[in-house]
Amino acid sequence: MERKQFELGDIVQMKKPHPCGTNEMEIIRMGMDIRIKCVGCKHSVLIPRAKFEKNMKKVLRSNAPQSDVAGNIED
Repeated sequence: MERKQFELGDIVQMKKPHPCGTNEMEIIRMGMDIRIKCVGCKHSVLIPRAKFEKNMKKVLRSNAPQSDVAGNIED
């Protein structure tokens, strides 16, 4: 099974919604544990990486710089 790709600053969709009603979270810290912040109420939670990878559905908006066909980074 392929590991999910995510980076610092990405907005991800989780399997279960936060108690405020939204299931969109922003990754604000990465390491052995991952700190995510709720997009709706701004509450942050620190969870182990394995649990985060299990409960993350997909990356909604990536913070990675967009590149064109030639491989140059656009501003």
